[in-house]
Amino acid sequence: MNCNDFVELVTEFLDGALPEADERRFIEHLSECSGCETYLDQFRQTIATTGELTPDGISPDARQHLLSAFRDFRRS
Repeated sequence: MNCNDFVELVTEFLDGALPEADERRFIEHLSECSGCETYLDQFRQTIATTGELTPDGISPDARQHLLSAFRDFRRS
């Protein structure tokens, strides 16, 4: 597993939704890559800080701002 694959699987890992083989590869990569370890820690801190954000809990302006910011994220 490389770092790009790791980043793509973080949410599924935290949700406990990774197939067993992928979870093993994820954890193995995590044990060898301090950058991804830091990324996972930051992801967990963000979740802990923000809690659960529901669609109804965000203003229309904030929603539009976030959608604009991330619209081209996957294309990069």
